[in-house]
Amino acid sequence: MTVTAEIKPMDKLKKIRSLDEVLTRGGQAISAFREQRSGGSRVPTDEEFFRLFDPSHFGRTPIIAETIWQKFYANGAEHFFRSFTDPEDSVRSFGQRFGDAATANVIAQAESIVDGRIDLMGLKSVFVGRDVDWHLEPLSSKRSPLKHWKQFDDLEVSETGDKKIVWELNRHQHFFTLGFAYWLTRDEKFADTFCRHLGSWIEENPPGLGINWASSLEVSFRAISWLWAFHFFKESDLFTPGLFLRAMKHLYLHGRHIEKYLSTYYSPNTHLTGEALGLYYLGTQLPFIERSAQWRSLGEEILIGEIGKQIHPDGVYFEQSTWYQRYTADFFSHFVVLRSLWGSDRSGPSPGELESRLETAMDFLMYVTLPDGQTPLIGDDDGGRMLPLTGAQASDFRGTLGVGAVLFDRGEYKFASGGPSEELFWLMGPGALNFYDSMDPVVPARESLAFEQGGYSVMRDGWSETDNCLIIDCGEIGSLAGGHGHADSLAIVASMHGRPFLVDSGTFTYHESKELRDYFRSTAAHNTLTIDGLPSSEPGNSFSWQTRAKCTQRSWIASPRFDFFEGEHDGYARLDDPAIHRRSVLFLKGDYWIVRDLAETGGEHDYSLNFHFDENVRTAIGPDGAWVGGDDHRIFTFGDNGRWERKESWISRNHGNRMNAPFMRFVSHGVGPQEFFTFIMPVDKGVSAPEVIETPMIGGRAFLIRYGAYTDLFVVNDDPGSLVDTGVFESDFRYSWARIGNEGGIPDEFVLIEGTRLTIQENHAIAGGSVDHASGRRLGNDLNLRVGTEARTFPLRFVDRRKRDRRQKDSDRRRSRQ
Repeated sequence: MTVTAEIKPMDKLKKIRSLDEVLTRGGQAISAFREQRSGGSRVPTDEEFFRLFDPSHFGRTPIIAETIWQKFYANGAEHFFRSFTDPEDSVRSFGQRFGDAATANVIAQAESIVDGRIDLMGLKSVFVGRDVDWHLEPLSSKRSPLKHWKQFDDLEVSETGDKKIVWELNRHQHFFTLGFAYWLTRDEKFADTFCRHLGSWIEENPPGLGINWASSLEVSFRAISWLWAFHFFKESDLFTPGLFLRAMKHLYLHGRHIEKYLSTYYSPNTHLTGEALGLYYLGTQLPFIERSAQWRSLGEEILIGEIGKQIHPDGVYFEQSTWYQRYTADFFSHFVVLRSLWGSDRSGPSPGELESRLETAMDFLMYVTLPDGQTPLIGDDDGGRMLPLTGAQASDFRGTLGVGAVLFDRGEYKFASGGPSEELFWLMGPGALNFYDSMDPVVPARESLAFEQGGYSVMRDGWSETDNCLIIDCGEIGSLAGGHGHADSLAIVASMHGRPFLVDSGTFTYHESKELRDYFRSTAAHNTLTIDGLPSSEPGNSFSWQTRAKCTQRSWIASPRFDFFEGEHDGYARLDDPAIHRRSVLFLKGDYWIVRDLAETGGEHDYSLNFHFDENVRTAIGPDGAWVGGDDHRIFTFGDNGRWERKESWISRNHGNRMNAPFMRFVSHGVGPQEFFTFIMPVDKGVSAPEVIETPMIGGRAFLIRYGAYTDLFVVNDDPGSLVDTGVFESDFRYSWARIGNEGGIPDEFVLIEGTRLTIQENHAIAGGSVDHASGRRLGNDLNLRVGTEARTFPLRFVDRRKRDRRQKDSDRRRSRQ
């Protein structure tokens, strides 16, 4: 049944599940309270700071800014990423690999940053000025007050504006762009901007005060950005030992803040793993600080312990979001590379399980990569990245697969990654690109795959750039509070002829408005059925749900000729007249999809089948209202008293960005159980557009499909186990599909799901015994059958019906004379 969340006074106490949680939350509360009483943390003096160092790293040399600078870069030469080993070689290698256009793009972005314009998530060229106000949200012009970070409400926007925008700016990931531009040009204006931004941020953000200390994950991201920037600007005279020392003090305070305020019980998702990664970065890059061993050990312990919780055994991220799946894969890829550069601590936990689970996460990313190289943004998209290591589109996750190809020596990942990536270059250096080149790309062995724990099923008819692909979501709304999941039960996304066709509407915003937040995560914003205009899961606050639909997969078949999925959800069981939504999808590979939606109910309801198209798809309602389509597609839907409607709607390609896109829906009203059949059909150039008509049939429903040079017949048996006579064949299978050919007669192909008998003109091709699925192709008088995994050939013996009828009549006359 659907779970309903009620707000009760004891709920918060009931959420505390262990003594460790009591101690952790209590300790954090006490620490925050003390900070508030004292007006935040204090920046240590030079003398106090130097006492925090391990003197064994310095020997007889004094601990001063210059020697700390030397120790930092000496450590980095051994333990930071190999792309920084020889900057000149890296610049040369990058240009050779990725071309002048890539380097010109970096320089142009850096020039824009110098002029005070920065890209933030899906927001392009946001004006922040040359002298940045680090507390100002630039779209609403709201400036957050300088109060203790604990006094901010996570979801309140009246005093801060959209926190996501403020935090994205304060991650300082634009330092990466400035740093690379400095490498490419050696123009000190990029170093000047970096140093001014770094210095002003330190001045304007006293430790513990202001919005920029409110999220430990944001503190972690900023620390990582600073560490990368320090290596980029090593040779700049503007990055003085004095500024370096000031920043180093704040990095120490960043580490202490993360360590004290880990999201262990607040947000044990990418917040916790991102914070752990920040600690591991600090622990490996600042080993001369005594606290570094604790940071390193704690970060490693959390990352190794969390991956088994956050990545299901089938590789799906537990919050049901492809964006956060990519985040997680990137976090752990950084960790694996850094750990290999550092060398494992003998007393530390084994990373074997971590690497194995990371590989399964990469597997999932590979399978949900669409033919054009993009990944559908299923679930929440927060617009951020681990680091801006690439200029690829936000929805292009293939760079992560490129890293996985080298980490795990997987030719399949190389095939899916589409070429060497900038992410691989930065994380593993120019040498890794040479290793990547030496690998043989391998086409994945399976085209279609279901991910049982995550609930996704992927149907595809090949791995080329022009193939068809469809993904079905039959997973839960997400673990924990479901904060990053959407009400997308049984929703589909599809690519047709290799191009995005039916798309997920995306996220657009977390905080801009509750109305927009709820719309983009609603059922109506996804390609599935809505009942009475309601979502399948009822939203609570911006990151929770009042009710959560339970999805159950009933069937999954992946075969060379077809794929079949069936699942259901109980999200509408909460209605006064309860309803269960069941969806079946039959994919005839190389041809088209057939979708059956069944609403099992005794009540009276309004229904809407929703279809959200990519913004580049041109579609319209057909002249007779029987279909929607364009030059390259047709969609036919059959339902009692239904009609097509065109609506205005948005899709979002990246957080903060939205655009208009076609939205079609098939609407109807009915009492009692309702059934809809949808045929989603590609149209090839120069080929007549397909036609689908329903034809009367006793005992079930039948549809004739004229598709290209073929006439197909699709039959649904209302009473599985009873024979249905189509006039061409007899079958008791629940679903039967046959390719008859335009001349009629004996079918050339069959697809059969769940039954026991198939008879073709008195030939009992399948007789007796339960069959889950079968497919067959006729060659002459032989029917080559594949029953499950078993292949068999059945010889067909055809009888001339006219001769048989004449013989029967002659026999009857002879008996009558006698």
